[in-house]
Amino acid sequence: ANEIWYTQASVVEEVFDSANVCADEIAAIGITNQRETTILWDRKTGKPVCNAIVWQDRRSSKICDKLKEEGYQEIIKEKTGLLLDAYFSGTKIKWILDHNKDLRDKADKGELAFGTVDSWLIWKLTAGKVHVTDVSNASRTMLYNINTLEWDKEMLEMLNIPMSLLPKVSSSSEIYGHTDASLFGREIPIAGIGGDQQAALFGQMCVEKGMLKATYNTGCFILMNIGDKPIKSTHNLVTTIAWKIGDKVTYALEGSILGGGAVIQWLRDEVNVINSVNEIEQLALTEKENGGVYIVPAFTGLGAPYWDQYAKGTFWGLNMGTTMGHIARATLESMVFSASDVMEAMEKDSNMKVKELRAGGMISNKTLLQFQSDIFGVPVVKSKLNSMAALGAAYLAGLAVGFWKDIEDIKSNWEVKETYSASMDSKKINHYKHYWTKAVERSKGWIDIEE
Repeated sequence: ANEIWYTQASVVEEVFDSANVCADEIAAIGITNQRETTILWDRKTGKPVCNAIVWQDRRSSKICDKLKEEGYQEIIKEKTGLLLDAYFSGTKIKWILDHNKDLRDKADKGELAFGTVDSWLIWKLTAGKVHVTDVSNASRTMLYNINTLEWDKEMLEMLNIPMSLLPKVSSSSEIYGHTDASLFGREIPIAGIGGDQQAALFGQMCVEKGMLKATYNTGCFILMNIGDKPIKSTHNLVTTIAWKIGDKVTYALEGSILGGGAVIQWLRDEVNVINSVNEIEQLALTEKENGGVYIVPAFTGLGAPYWDQYAKGTFWGLNMGTTMGHIARATLESMVFSASDVMEAMEKDSNMKVKELRAGGMISNKTLLQFQSDIFGVPVVKSKLNSMAALGAAYLAGLAVGFWKDIEDIKSNWEVKETYSASMDSKKINHYKHYWTKAVERSKGWIDIEE
């Protein structure tokens, strides 16, 4: 957690320097973050009491299995909109407290604080004066009731987590506090908070019901704006709060694909096939097709719409003619197939037809974006700006301090750089989908539960 703080503090300094601005020119700060990273710290010292736990970590899988056996799965989904999985913070907090009696005692005495990265950064930026999160981040903890908009007592009792650990939950666009004057030479209002994917949805200006965005990074995350009422998914998606501005809450359906660009990182860092992530497209283009190779990127289990925490990453269809070009192409295609499975589930849950996909993350990869348009059959739109989550957080902060007067004012900033249109014939699409489905089914449940 300290590393997170120091890294983010240096990023702020770099932004100031590269933009050639000073603190007096900053209207407000918006915070976006990885929503499911779990951090606990001491309220008196402000120091973390254990390592932060990232969303890919599966250490609380057995806690989830036990809760499923006890019949809590539907209750959790009804209250929180989430599936019972180790992905979310709630079971990670329980794991930390169950494995350290000293921390359990301190938590019960109200001496510890919990937060995702937004809460941690704001605590540090305000010198410990403000312990807060917003609805989008709270809705990812498996502790927050998205219907009543409150921390849920039943969830806390189920996981044996004291209420005193938790931050205050606020809207996504308001002034929560000010930075300590010692940091930047003056106080700056902190006025926007958004979980990374919800902030990206806002940054992409997917502000109308039915609009959809995909972010391709370490994981792949697909979100659909579903308006002011939650929809209970019957296709293994999660219902989450996108944002709250004023008194209006906007909900979203989300499919979280746990393995996306992580496979590319694996090819770079462990297999040493490429030297940088950007080289994957060049390598993929050495082959016209995947050569019958399919990769299921379940390095940390399968996320939406399968949610199998015992699946593992697998390669199918290898033969003596398989090249690294085939594997590179299959790696990119695995991200597209996974995203398409999620988008199909979203259409069924929402009863709305996807008309356009706004893409972010690894959006310099034209091969990926064209294949996405071909497989799902809708235009894929790339905006002129890349960092959509950061942009969304800035928009939320700017709204709170009056830099923009309303969402309509912000919409004029969104511009299209490129559009990719579907051109692949249906017979070829069906062939790809058949073998992808076959590969996924054979990857499920690879690890025996008792292990």
